[in-house]
Amino acid sequence: MTAVVHRSARRAARRRPDTYDGEVLSFACPRCTTDVQEEFYGPCTPCRHALRAEQGTDPVGTVTETAYEPKMNVTPNAVALKE
Repeated sequence: MTAVVHRSARRAARRRPDTYDGEVLSFACPRCTTDVQEEFYGPCTPCRHALRAEQGTDPVGTVTETAYEPKMNVTPNAVALKE
């Protein structure tokens, strides 16, 4: 008895390697144009740190929630208005 394998599974296996070899790439940083050696293409490490500082990302847990205020076009329930 042979196992049935769908065609898309075979196609996906050809496109995507199962393991990552971790090779280091040499390229010019797209942000500052200096020659760098990084594991992935993109901004270099100093540029990534600068971008994180510029964007002002908040640490987890510092978000404050405001009380819910219904929009002006929302009408209250007629049953709730009866006294």
